[in-house]
Amino acid sequence: MMLAMMYVLLAALMGQVAGELAAPERSYKILMLLPVSTTSHKNFFMPLAEALGDRGHKVVYPFLHEATFIMVTTPGIDYRQSAVLGNVLHPGYIPNHMDDFPRPYSIWNRIYNTIYQIGFSIYWRNWAVLPLVQKEISAQFPDLPPLLDIERNLSLALVNTHFSISLSMPLLPSQVEVGALHCRPGNPLHQELESWISEAGSAGVIYFNLGSLASSGDIPVEYRNLFIQAFRRLPQRVIWKYEGELKNISDNVMLTKWLPQQDILAHDNVKVFITHCGLLSLQESIYHATPLLALPIFADQPRNAMFVRNSELGHFLLWEELTEDMIIDALTDIITDPK
Repeated sequence: MMLAMMYVLLAALMGQVAGELAAPERSYKILMLLPVSTTSHKNFFMPLAEALGDRGHKVVYPFLHEATFIMVTTPGIDYRQSAVLGNVLHPGYIPNHMDDFPRPYSIWNRIYNTIYQIGFSIYWRNWAVLPLVQKEISAQFPDLPPLLDIERNLSLALVNTHFSISLSMPLLPSQVEVGALHCRPGNPLHQELESWISEAGSAGVIYFNLGSLASSGDIPVEYRNLFIQAFRRLPQRVIWKYEGELKNISDNVMLTKWLPQQDILAHDNVKVFITHCGLLSLQESIYHATPLLALPIFADQPRNAMFVRNSELGHFLLWEELTEDMIIDALTDIITDPK
C-alpha cells in the first residue's frame, strides 16, 4: 500500500513537467530576489532561475519595483500571501503553516487555528519580521515604496506544493502549484558512495539526513547514542550526514559532511530515508519512491510528518519518545513490509 501510494503521488508530481514547452517568442530580462538565503530556499529557487536562463532569458538578482511581480512561495501555500491576492483560505479546514489536526477539525481545533492564523499574521507583519526587513530595505533604497504596497502588486504566485501531497483547496488562476519543481532523476554516484550502497547486498542501505538547517552534530548526546547503538544492531549499511567527528561508530555506518541527496534517494538499494521531513526532502522522497522515517524538529516539519503517517509513506516518531528498540522496530517494519 505504501509503495502504491508513492507511485500515485510520483505520477502526479511528474505529470506537470512531462510536456514539452514551445520556444519563447522573445527573451526577457527577469530580476529575481531571494530574500531568504538558506540552502533549502536556494534549492527551490535555482532550478527556476536555471530553467529561465536555459530558455534564453536573462536572470539577474537586484531589487526592482514598478514591474511585473512574481512570487515563489517555498513553504507551500501561505495563507497570508493568499489573502493578499484576495483568496482568503478558511481556517476551519485549511491548516496553518506549522500545525495540522485530525479531520474533520473539532470546534476547538477551528478556534485555535483561527486565532493562530490571525495572531501570527499580525505578529509577523507588525513586529517580528517585516519591520526589520523594511528598515534594511529603506536604508538601501530610500525612494522605494513600502514592501506591503509592493506586495499588493503581485501578479503571480508559484507555490511549492501539489494537491497530491497536501490538502485540496480553491486557488486562483494567479496561484500555480509547482511542487517538486526542483526534483530530477538521479545522477551516477561517485565511486565510493556507489560501492558502499551496491555492496550492501539485499539488506540495503539506510540514509540519514536532517537537512541543511539542523545539524546532526547538534543532536543531544542521549539521542545521538540511541542511533549509534541502534545502527550497530542492524544488518543494513547506513549513510549518515554528520557535520563533525563521531566516535564508537560501527563498521556498517558511513559518516560524511555533504551528500548528493537526490542521487542517493534514486538508488534502488536505498531502503529507508530517515529525515526531519522538510518540505523539499518530502517531495524528493516521493519523487524517488523512498519510504520515510520522519523525525520532525520544527516549523512545518511536524505537519509534513503527519502527512507521511496518514498517507502510509512511512513512520512518524517523536524525539522525546525515542528508544533504541523503537528506532529498530520502525526501520525493520518499513524495510520488511513497505506495503
